[in-house]
Amino acid sequence: PRGFSFGIAHMDFELARFNMIEQQIRPWEVLDAAVLELLRQVPREAFVSESQRGLAFADLNLPIGYGETMWQPKIEARILQALAPTTSDRVLEVGTGSGYLTALLASCSDHVTSIEIHSDFIALATQRLRAQNISNVRLVEGDGALGWPSSKPWDIVVLTGSVPTIPSAYRDILASGGRLAAVVGREPVMEAMLYVYQGEDAWSARSLFDTVLRPLVNAEPPDAFVF
Repeated sequence: PRGFSFGIAHMDFELARFNMIEQQIRPWEVLDAAVLELLRQVPREAFVSESQRGLAFADLNLPIGYGETMWQPKIEARILQALAPTTSDRVLEVGTGSGYLTALLASCSDHVTSIEIHSDFIALATQRLRAQNISNVRLVEGDGALGWPSSKPWDIVVLTGSVPTIPSAYRDILASGGRLAAVVGREPVMEAMLYVYQGEDAWSARSLFDTVLRPLVNAEPPDAFVF
């Protein structure tokens, strides 16, 4: 019967979600109870295509089109834990992608503005966020590789593609106490970094983990201009 098969599939998702958290995420030192609860609540399988639902919880970068990928679950969790969003934070995400990280950020912050260069991704993410009743998000089509014009400071900025160095434009729009997460470097050596603006031009920087991530579209300057 149809209802029975749906029930089995639903149970499989719950088991896969449990295994993802216990076998991939906790062993990666993600122990923040609020982050783990968020991963239980926001359905990752709702942010992938129908054909990829069986892989939604796998420990891999899932292809989503245009050569882009959805982050591994443990990377999403580790970045979220490092950023520690609060319900008063204003978040700027560069690279909406599937919309899943957008949903996680929106679920624990005041508001998320997410910039995406591919209009198809915006259309899909809009549908997916709406289906989850997540409304504190503004999706904007644009190129945020080198910065984003902004009149107000942001509490959190997260770049979902790698950059060779942090564009200074992003450092300039953080509020005091603001956090910026990005994967910095060039293949084969990149690391996920957390920068915290402490005010008065004082910064702290912490390496979170090593990884390799596809660059943001247009993040890499032409070779002629690399010094």
